Formats: sequence, structure tokens, C-alpha cells
Amino acid sequence: MFFKSGLDYQALSLPDRFDWDEKKRLNESKIFFDWMSKRHSIRDFKKTKINRKVIENAIRTAGTAPSGANHQPWHFVAVSNQKIKKKIREAAEIEEKDFYAGGAGDEWLKALEPIGTNESKPHLEDAAWLIIVFAQRYGYFDDGTRYKNYYVPESVGIASGFLITALHKAGLSILTHTPNPMRFLTELLNRPKSEKPIMILAVGEASEKAKIPAVAKIKKIDSEIMTIHE
Repeated sequence: MFFKSGLDYQALSLPDRFDWDEKKRLNESKIFFDWMSKRHSIRDFKKTKINRKVIENAIRTAGTAPSGANHQPWHFVAVSNQKIKKKIREAAEIEEKDFYAGGAGDEWLKALEPIGTNESKPHLEDAAWLIIVFAQRYGYFDDGTRYKNYYVPESVGIASGFLITALHKAGLSILTHTPNPMRFLTELLNRPKSEKPIMILAVGEASEKAKIPAVAKIKKIDSEIMTIHE
């Protein structure tokens, strides 16, 4: 957190430590990779309820992410209210129609063809929860004085990764959705002008008819995503 006073550095002993041997460390890394490999983006959700506490725990996990100067420049709005979800879908589909009608440009639309998406977004109503991620470009002290946040896109991106991982760990399916522009979310959810909506996460249980595009299983090989200097 960032406070107007009392900014002196104070060192604390590391509160949590993992003194694992090499075998356990390697095993844990493999287990986690195998679990994360089971994460899939889906668009067909069961119309079932998910306990609010599960969502709260996932958001709390996101809140533990590192951030620039520890300002934690994020806010997450979780919505299960059906009327609000309907309004979000309607507003998002207006933007999506313009996008798919040519606003995105030919190259972008061509890149999306293997994904099989279009302007119809029923998942925004069907998913048990929508979590809207907001980036806080600046904040305010209690006296109303404004202060700047740092490395906001990077910090919010890391926190969003934590959030998606936590939701997957809870056995839920997630679809990241980024309508463009997204200003309607600020107004609809009554968020301050200091916050910018980054993405919508549709969260819930995958329906029996859920499918994924075949191209989603094609991942870059190790040599394309990593370079090791040892």
C-alpha cells in the first residue's frame, strides 16, 4: 500500500520459506505444469451458481501479486447479477459488431478465423460470474490528494495471471474477453475515471457441449519461447 506519511523503509525477516530439495522442487514444477496444461478457454458455460467465497478467494490471490512500488493498482468487480450481466453483454455486442464489420481490419479478422469467434457473446450471460479487471492509473490519499501509480499495465497483467491461475486451481473454466473500446464498463459498474477496464473474465463450469478450437492445442515449442544461458 501507499501512504502519504510513514514511508521509511523497514526490513522484516522473510515470513515464508520453502527449503525444498532438488527432487521435490522438480516434482512440484512438473505437477504445476501438468495442471496448468489442462486450462482451456471455453465459450459454453453451464448456467449453474458458483459460491461467492470461491470468487473472493481467487481475487484475494490476485491481490497478492507484486506491483510497481507496491501500489497495487488494480480493482476487480465480480458480477453474478443476471440483469447486470445482460447489460454487459448487450453493450459488448454493440462494440463487437463494429469490430467484426471491419473495424478490426482484415489482418486481425483473418487471425481470428481459426478461433471461430464472432460478435455473439452469450457466455457473458451464461457464465456464473463475470470478473471485470480495472487498472488504476492513479489514486487518492484520504485528504483527496492525487498520486501516481507506476508500472500499471505490467502490475495488472501479473495480477490477472494470478487470478486466472487461482480460478483454474478451483476447477473453474475462464474465458478472457476484451471488447474494444471498453469505456461502457466504467459507466455501467460505476467505477471512477481513474480506473481503466482491461478485460472481462467469464467464469464458471464448462457445459457438456463445450468445445475449443483445434488451433488452441498448438503451442510454440520450447526453443521458440525460451533461451537458456547456463
